[in-house]
Amino acid sequence: MSSNDYVKYVTQQVVKYMDTPKEQRQQQKEIKKEMRTPFWSRWFGVLPFSIMLWVRKRKERR
Repeated sequence: MSSNDYVKYVTQQVVKYMDTPKEQRQQQKEIKKEMRTPFWSRWFGVLPFSIMLWVRKRKERR
C-alpha cells in the first residue's frame, strides 16, 4: 500500500465520520459497547465469572 492510498483511505474515513450525524454515531457506539464481552472475561476467561457465581452463592446462604 503506497502512502497515497493510505492518505486517501484516511480522508475517506474522516469524511464518512463527519457526514454521519452525532446521534447516529452515539447510537452505533452504544451498540458496539453492548455487544462487546466484559473486560474480565475477555482477558481472563471463565475463571472470574465462576468466582463471581461462587461468591454470590455464598452470600445467599448467609
